[in-house]
Amino acid sequence: MAGRRAMRPSAGGMRGLAAAARSSPALSFLLAAAAAAALVGGLYFWVVLASFRLPERGARGCLPDGEGSWAIGMYYGRSPLELRPIELEGRSNANGSAWPVANPVLTCASATEAGYPSNFVADPFLFLQGDTLFLFFETKTTATMQGDIAVARSFDQGATWEFLGIALDEAWHLSYPFVFKYENEIYMMPEGNKKKELRLYRATKFPLEWTFEKVLVNKPLVDAALIQYEGNWWLFASDFTRHGTEKNAELEIWYSSSPLGPWNEHKQNPIYKADKSLGARNGGRLFIFEGSLYRPGQDCGGTYGRKVKLFKVEKLTKEEYKEVPVNLGIEEPKKGRNAWNGMRYHHLDAQQLDSGGWIAVMDGDRVPSGDSTRRLLSGSMGFLLAIAVVIFVGFVKGAVNCYITPGFWASLTRRNDLSRNLPVHRLNLKVRRLSTCCGRFFSSTKARLNENTWSNTLFFWVIALLGTVNVCIAVHFFFSGNGAEQAYTHQGQHSQFTMVTMTYEARLWNLKLFVEHYSRCESVREIVVVWNKGNHPTSDAFDSTVPVRIRVEEINSLNNRFRVDPLIKTRAVLELDDDIMMTCSDVEKGFKVWREHPERMVGFYPRMIDGDPLLYRNERYARGKKGYNLILTGAAFMDSAFAFKRYWSEEAREGREYVHKNFNCEDLLMNFLYANASSGNRRTVEYVHPAWAIDTSKLSSVAISRDTQKHYDVRTSCLAKFASLYGPLPQKWEFGRREDGWDK
Repeated sequence: MAGRRAMRPSAGGMRGLAAAARSSPALSFLLAAAAAAALVGGLYFWVVLASFRLPERGARGCLPDGEGSWAIGMYYGRSPLELRPIELEGRSNANGSAWPVANPVLTCASATEAGYPSNFVADPFLFLQGDTLFLFFETKTTATMQGDIAVARSFDQGATWEFLGIALDEAWHLSYPFVFKYENEIYMMPEGNKKKELRLYRATKFPLEWTFEKVLVNKPLVDAALIQYEGNWWLFASDFTRHGTEKNAELEIWYSSSPLGPWNEHKQNPIYKADKSLGARNGGRLFIFEGSLYRPGQDCGGTYGRKVKLFKVEKLTKEEYKEVPVNLGIEEPKKGRNAWNGMRYHHLDAQQLDSGGWIAVMDGDRVPSGDSTRRLLSGSMGFLLAIAVVIFVGFVKGAVNCYITPGFWASLTRRNDLSRNLPVHRLNLKVRRLSTCCGRFFSSTKARLNENTWSNTLFFWVIALLGTVNVCIAVHFFFSGNGAEQAYTHQGQHSQFTMVTMTYEARLWNLKLFVEHYSRCESVREIVVVWNKGNHPTSDAFDSTVPVRIRVEEINSLNNRFRVDPLIKTRAVLELDDDIMMTCSDVEKGFKVWREHPERMVGFYPRMIDGDPLLYRNERYARGKKGYNLILTGAAFMDSAFAFKRYWSEEAREGREYVHKNFNCEDLLMNFLYANASSGNRRTVEYVHPAWAIDTSKLSSVAISRDTQKHYDVRTSCLAKFASLYGPLPQKWEFGRREDGWDK
């Protein structure tokens, strides 16, 4: 009973508010404005942000972090000045349906899934033992929110990694784990500048057990790296506590006859002390190539760790030092936040293999430093401005009365001759006059704005637009994660796919929009344009971040869509009509589902084919039947190694001829060929629901199939033909069977 009585004031308060709203049109307007703002925010989230990849509810790691979302990638080359990412090397892993394996190869998820929750991994250093690679790196542990040193191992030159655990954990932050071998002992020199000293550790049971060896330098040195060069050991590091230096802009050098010390300062110290964009702060391991010494440094202009710069050391003695910038030899990322290293990359460790080739690790981040904090502040500002707009509208409409009468100020001073001569009285007189002027202004403003004129209507529409914009800004920054449409992993690995689209000259404007948009998706390796008719453009006619290849066909046939193409370098192919626009996030979801079941076609447009005779119907019919058994290949992932060869087999010849004759139904034929090749009642198709998709052909007169009924009649005839040639389609598969809800 006590609980029930406690609820009554709240219910009564709500009823009282409702009654007040009914009796006051102004208050009703104010409440309606607030409700409209909430509705706009919800609509914006549903239409624009629903497909963004957000942190999972209850996730232990990979959470938004002010320091970033760093990950680690692999590179290979004939020299350290010509390095290519792993996806261009063609390394594969069938266990993860990774054909090929793509960067990043190690992320916060790698540590989290191994039982060590982490928000990011960074500062990677390699240690080579024959054909086995060990990787030491900083992991931002969520339990303490500080850096620890973790280690992973690879037996296939970096294509797959096994997370081994935490190698070094101190009471203070650790990073930059420079690992090296000296006199048959393995040492680690991590950064721990909070301890105010540079410490050295020795492996007692490599790679997970280490013991403190000694203090090398009693200074809070940052990002320290060692190199043996021309008879001496050289220590490159930064000390940001040095007087008169700019953070991330200082470099100093120390030298010794042994990496164990004692260490002596270089006479030119500090080598740099200003302009953090020069690359003063170390960005990884120094290396020697063709007799010359190279130093990677960090360009911190604009944001911390913006990119790696490479310097060739022209002179290094105990008295002099000179270096010049050289080309890093790694292609700049072009996909912005949709690339794992699109916003910054600040660390490189390149080492030579016994084979003579070079291998390297590099870290990267898709967001700038402090991004999560800026997004929180921007969202809060948008929210506060939206509230201010609602309050302003309520004030103008009379629901809020901010007028303060002049008499309010009279009680603040006594009206006697003495008080009239005091400064406080004169100040109050000025305040009262100002209050009177403001009151008159507000009253006249409200009177004018409450008049029913076109100018007042326009004014309120502008205010409404301003409020809507601020609501959308708040929702965007609060609920869109880091703003990236990023790829998903499968079995801990990333991969890539090729996009194939078919078009002709009348649809060139469609194609340009298509290429510009989809080339920014993270997992897209290449876009192949099947040119069926007319004068074809050149590849440089497109605004693309990936290679665009124009494949000109001799005859105009829909069969060209599935032609065997030996130049395609990925197993996964996304066949996508050039008039379909959807988010990169939805495309990445489809790719992940395909990698889970590469023997299936995975697409975005389901159909249910049944009846006697078989009839072709739209998606609404499939929804009514609560299931599907066919996927349109105008937007579908498939295994090119299987699907294209199957389509161009002798068995499919009669079906191809029927497609060419009717200029229709190539997607239906592919579904029948998949079903015919499966054993038993094995599933051959899977559906992924896109957040939204736009058919841009509706905006022009170049749609291939504008007569819908005629189009459906032809496809119904195709169903009868293909069923007689290749047998029935599989049974119905229900919507909403996936745990993640992507197929609802």
